[in-house]
Amino acid sequence: MNLKDKLKTLPTKPGCYLMKDSSNTVIYVGKAINLKNRVNSYFIGAHDYKTTKLVSNIRDFDYIVVGSEKEALILEYNLIKKYDPKFNIVFKDDKSYPYIKVSNEHGPKVEVVRINSKQKMKGKLFGPYPDVTAARNTVSLLNKLFPLRKCKNIAKEVCLYYHIGECLGYCTKNIDPDKSNEIYESIIRLLEGDISEITKEYKKKMNKASEELDFEKAKEYRDMIEDLKQSMLKVDVQKNNRQSFNVFNYDVEDGYIAITGLFIEKGKLLSTIKHIDYLVGDVENYVTSYLYRFFELNESNRPLFVPSELLKYLEGNFSFEVSTVTRGQKYGLLKRAKENSTEYLRQNREVIMKKDAYYEGLANEFRRLFNRNIKCIELFDNSHTAGKQTVAAMVVYKNFRQSKKDYRLYKLEEGADDLKSMHEVLYRRYFRVLKDNLERPDLIIVDGGKIQIDVAKEVISSLGMDITIVGLGKDEHHNTSYLMDSNYNHIEIANDSNVFFFLTNMQDEVHRFAISYHKNLRLKAQYHSVLDDVKGIGPVTRKKLMKKYKTVTNLKQLTVDELKSELKEDIAVELYNKLHNAEEY
Repeated sequence: MNLKDKLKTLPTKPGCYLMKDSSNTVIYVGKAINLKNRVNSYFIGAHDYKTTKLVSNIRDFDYIVVGSEKEALILEYNLIKKYDPKFNIVFKDDKSYPYIKVSNEHGPKVEVVRINSKQKMKGKLFGPYPDVTAARNTVSLLNKLFPLRKCKNIAKEVCLYYHIGECLGYCTKNIDPDKSNEIYESIIRLLEGDISEITKEYKKKMNKASEELDFEKAKEYRDMIEDLKQSMLKVDVQKNNRQSFNVFNYDVEDGYIAITGLFIEKGKLLSTIKHIDYLVGDVENYVTSYLYRFFELNESNRPLFVPSELLKYLEGNFSFEVSTVTRGQKYGLLKRAKENSTEYLRQNREVIMKKDAYYEGLANEFRRLFNRNIKCIELFDNSHTAGKQTVAAMVVYKNFRQSKKDYRLYKLEEGADDLKSMHEVLYRRYFRVLKDNLERPDLIIVDGGKIQIDVAKEVISSLGMDITIVGLGKDEHHNTSYLMDSNYNHIEIANDSNVFFFLTNMQDEVHRFAISYHKNLRLKAQYHSVLDDVKGIGPVTRKKLMKKYKTVTNLKQLTVDELKSELKEDIAVELYNKLHNAEEY
């Protein structure tokens, strides 16, 4: 059945549709109240640039009928997570924004967390914060201002923070609950934007320190007051009504869309989030999908206010109230979110357009080089120290963008040479691809020339796979210089071209990823103890032994009978043998 005939068979029911290209890859997923009308609209009339480009790539489509618009919204979200389609850029990043969590179990504690609406969090949440650094700086400031609990788990004895006055010792001390609650309530007031009390208190301390000629202490208090003003002061957006709610609005221009979210806490503007993307399909579908994704990943029980044209698409789809307003302060905030979106579009549209042109240029150049579409690239690198802690890393690029969720790390056989290591990691990777029916790359890049390509060809051939393989050659200065194809032909790359910079960045990225993993393993090995190798000695027993005897050398001086006083007989014997048979100990 050709595409035109297939369009006639579409039902007029709600559901999701999956657009596919010539290689049967899903390139776009959308939802519709009426599948027939929505899918047919792509092939009728004029569209903006990105929708036109999508339509030019469509060779087939599938659809799934559901019972309601809400079911379509949920299904669309899950299908996009599954297929990662090229044209659904809005869904690429599945990370939630950071929040500041304030809890008062076993003493008040403040920390930066990432959550989603399915998690049950004990404590009060503030956010989201688009800038994780700002959230961490705020938490750091609160830890300076208040003696808060720092430990993740309650310890059996006080730690350094207690001794330097930055914790009250909630783990072992009987802290007055009123004192604990007082600190907790002060933090809540600060995060809600009320800094008057604590500012007044620190001004008194600053003046007293000045009177006592302790100018260093006075400067410290002054700096804390300034930090407070910068970190905690919130813009007052509700003069007479101290409510908490969220506002989202958008603007569209020349095929691009910007969305702005305002997060109001007790009448004050807590934070804002801005998003820009090219627009595929209609505005209402895009914004409702964006908001569903956002609130799937980010906690909220506040009312949400949106422009009136979105209301019918959003009502009943969330666990919180969604409504609109036409006057008053909340309407003013809706207008402000719209104005922010307009300005964000003006400032960033050129950047997005240049990025689009850059990625499209790379796709065209790789298509010219390899005479086929390249959508998924996997690149490998090894790292070791004299054959020890041998590791490999794989980075993945999809549509020429990093796909960090697909990165992989491998521990390899110790002492193997580089070619054996390459053989091992490639075999392990592509055996798993076959076994689990994972997505196959269009291009494998290995670090090296003919010998390395031969190893990769042998592995891929032994697994009965057909994947393009190239080597990344270097000059005498160890800089990226050329590509070598599987027939050992040199593919010269101009060193001022986008392809050259892209390959260099890929090489730097996989090298960074491998080296970081190798360093972590090496650092871990430095702290490895013979006690880690004795079955029956767990973390608690190990800590107890090291606290009493201080070093492994001191433990080595003990007889078996002396060790039996600390451990069970079989464990004591095993430890004694390991201590005396292993030269490194």
